[in-house]
Amino acid sequence: MNRRFVLAALPVFLALTAATPHRARAPARPTRPPAEIPLADTVRVAINTELGAIVLDLDGKHAPVTTANFLRYVDQKRFDGVVFYRAMHLAWGEQPNGLIQAGVRGDPKRVLKPIAHEPTNVTGILHKAGAISMARGAPGTATGDFSIMLSDIAGLDADPASANPEAQAGYAAFGNVVSGMDVVRKIWDAPLSQTLGEGAMRGQMLEKPVKILTVRRVPLPAVAPAPAQ
Repeated sequence: MNRRFVLAALPVFLALTAATPHRARAPARPTRPPAEIPLADTVRVAINTELGAIVLDLDGKHAPVTTANFLRYVDQKRFDGVVFYRAMHLAWGEQPNGLIQAGVRGDPKRVLKPIAHEPTNVTGILHKAGAISMARGAPGTATGDFSIMLSDIAGLDADPASANPEAQAGYAAFGNVVSGMDVVRKIWDAPLSQTLGEGAMRGQMLEKPVKILTVRRVPLPAVAPAPAQ
């Protein structure tokens, strides 16, 4: 990690903390998905926004806890009507460099119980361009806010050798965009407010949040059978 990245590491970690304009509920004990819910290795979902659709493949095989949690929000339509509210712009490296963030923002009518943390060194799903990752406070507090990477951000991956507990845990990536990165870029390019947001979030909040119309499961493309030998 070069010195320029080290100097910027703290804002990067803070950038995946969920914004909570509503009064937050008391933290609940992390919960794993019920065993009776079947979970495919790959689940495709479409985030339909007012700027277009973002289609993602969620990795139920390697990140089952995080994927099942996201799908509960999808299936219960808890994401319908929420917004993309943040766009983090990182000043170094090849542009665009940063991420966008959306979610329920602690709304008691939408938020579900927090989930156990799935670090990248366990799942193997890294914060590459197009990855979707959970926002959180401390590890084990992620609920219904998520980010999509515009670029590779290795500083969000778990680093078990680090002396920093935040860096040790990293964030939980659990899938990737398969189409709609042009929509992700439109959201990232939207005007930012110079006054909204607190602390490191100040200057990262969208002047006009981008509304999510629906989030739904969509079928994976059919795989042609192998030719007979």
